[in-house]
Amino acid sequence: MSVNSVNLAALIGSRICHDLISPIGAINNGLELLGMSGDLGGPELELISDSVGNANARIRFFRVAYGAAGDQQLGRVECVSILEDMCKGARLQYSWSPLEPCNRREVRLAFLALQCLETAMPYGGSAKVFCADGKWTVIGEAEKINVDDDLWARISGGQSSTTVTPSLVQFALLPEVAKEIGRTVRVEQSLDKITINF
Repeated sequence: MSVNSVNLAALIGSRICHDLISPIGAINNGLELLGMSGDLGGPELELISDSVGNANARIRFFRVAYGAAGDQQLGRVECVSILEDMCKGARLQYSWSPLEPCNRREVRLAFLALQCLETAMPYGGSAKVFCADGKWTVIGEAEKINVDDDLWARISGGQSSTTVTPSLVQFALLPEVAKEIGRTVRVEQSLDKITINF
């Protein structure tokens, strides 16, 4: 059985998330037990608690964005929960509009699109996900948008000379995952808004 590079990357992502979610959950449970016993106090433990919460939120997000995505559905409650946890203490606020459960592969595309938007809004803003009649729209709005046109050309299948670093891997993965499920990604941009359609 051969495994293409996109599937291999997803399997690696799933394995990493799977192996990290348990110990982070255990630390969180330990903090909750300390809190119930009245021993949880002070800025040090508060910092640990916030850090564990942030790590847990990111791993749940990465599990969807970078993990293996079968044909199962992801419900609204789970998607909203992941994005709300990602927003805690963050400059970028996420909003999930679809009411019905969605195909995990399509949710994966939406999460990758959100990560692309995150790079264009370093000072914060809002990112909203919509789905109507099977067509997805992810919109980022901010007072200041910082877009590297060469990098963003990669999303729509254009040529790009920008080196893909680990922090920019979503720009390489989004078009590949879209192509794999028969989607075409389009990007529209204005001074204060970026729209990604697929």
